[in-house]
Amino acid sequence: MERMLAAILAGGKGTRMDIFCQVRPKPALPFAGKYRFIDFCLSNCIHSQITDVAVLVDYQRAQLMNYVEHWQNENAAKSTFSLLEPEENGFYAGSTSAIYQNVDYLRKHPANRVLIIPSDHAYKMDYRKMLAFHEMSKADVTIGAVPVPLAEAHRFGTLTLSKDGYVTEYIEKPDIPRSNIVSMGIYIFNKELLLKKVIEDANQPTSVHDFGYSIFPGMVGKERVYAYKYDSFWRDIGTIDAYYSTSMELTGKKPPFTLNGAWPILTCENTSVEKKFPQGNIENSIISPGCIIKGRVENSILSPGVRVDEQAVVKNSILMSNVSVGLHSVIESSIIDEEVDIGEFCYVGFGNDHNRIVEYTLLGKGASVSSHTAISRGCRIMPYSNPTETIRKVYVNNYRSNEVVEPQPQNSDKTRISA
Repeated sequence: MERMLAAILAGGKGTRMDIFCQVRPKPALPFAGKYRFIDFCLSNCIHSQITDVAVLVDYQRAQLMNYVEHWQNENAAKSTFSLLEPEENGFYAGSTSAIYQNVDYLRKHPANRVLIIPSDHAYKMDYRKMLAFHEMSKADVTIGAVPVPLAEAHRFGTLTLSKDGYVTEYIEKPDIPRSNIVSMGIYIFNKELLLKKVIEDANQPTSVHDFGYSIFPGMVGKERVYAYKYDSFWRDIGTIDAYYSTSMELTGKKPPFTLNGAWPILTCENTSVEKKFPQGNIENSIISPGCIIKGRVENSILSPGVRVDEQAVVKNSILMSNVSVGLHSVIESSIIDEEVDIGEFCYVGFGNDHNRIVEYTLLGKGASVSSHTAISRGCRIMPYSNPTETIRKVYVNNYRSNEVVEPQPQNSDKTRISA
């Protein structure tokens, strides 16, 4: 079998993840408790026995580089990991730009096949099977493809295929999709063709430097473009909606995807977290090591070091590391970033109006919610802020609609922030 290099695209700003990527690169975002986005593609590489891995980093790169180095030391010490940054004083302008700026590295590498992988998807995949299909088809490029509901296909690149997997049409994010077979953002290129295409694209001043928009539509019908159809669990978790909905899928009584088993998702264990055993009432939830649960948790995901005090309730929510929920507080339908402190007798995410644009509340990293504060569903609290104090100075914006939220009259010691 041909030698293959994995190139992981991990340089984007993660704007679709809103406030959660203001403080970190998207590939380092926590998911399913103790894991990070990038753990999935890294684990798939190691289990697929791909030992040559290049991680292309850009936005907040120091944080991600540190994580990848620790991940390699814990899980793949004998593999070759390369951390590739943009050219001096530059940045990656898109997926093809990231490859183009590392053309010299690729030319020198002995691999003759390049596997290009995004770092914001949740799945378990043996890349060797895709490579075998690529060789059998004598393809110039093979695109990983999955079926999705037709109503969701507009979010992706759509493919029309012949019976043997030959791609007859590729349209990136069509307004009205004609196919429900979509690109996973995973590609295997013959290396020399890849180099040729990204160099050509770099010389196009009007290009958006993206494989889906700039490369594949022009290749269809001219080069041998094939699709490898993947039929197991796969989710693009790179948007707030997808992140929340996929997380909630994992809390079901029969989740469609497991994080361990014969193909475990590997991560960096936080050895500083003290191992504790939750004592509260827990139902249909993922509870990470080091959590202290004295209240009730249901249909939720808690990262390491979360504390839920007596008579507190957490429902349908995601709590990242070291969140503290005070006595008698209620957290419902919320995504709460790391190191958020929620005082006593608070209610975060209240309201049952299903006509709302947004069905959950976002709290940024390090925010502090004073006791006796209520924050309604659909609100968005910025990192390192205190909404009880901030509301008197700046208005809190509704996530998605960006409508200004007016402060309520201060007739008591309770502050209400409503969408």
